[in-house]
Amino acid sequence: MDILYLLIPISVVLVGGIALVLLWAVKHGQFEDMEGPAHRILLDDDSPVIPSDDNESDKKIRK
Repeated sequence: MDILYLLIPISVVLVGGIALVLLWAVKHGQFEDMEGPAHRILLDDDSPVIPSDDNESDKKIRK
């Protein structure tokens, strides 16, 4: 029974800390765009990368 005097205040402090972290996240916009990252994967740019001719190693090989 004596352990309840310790566990109840610890649990109240823990719940209060979790509530503060949740309120901070909501206030700072952490839950603004929940679908954007999921759609960003589907809209990936699939165009091929064309290497430039200004590469230093290419100039050394050509000389």
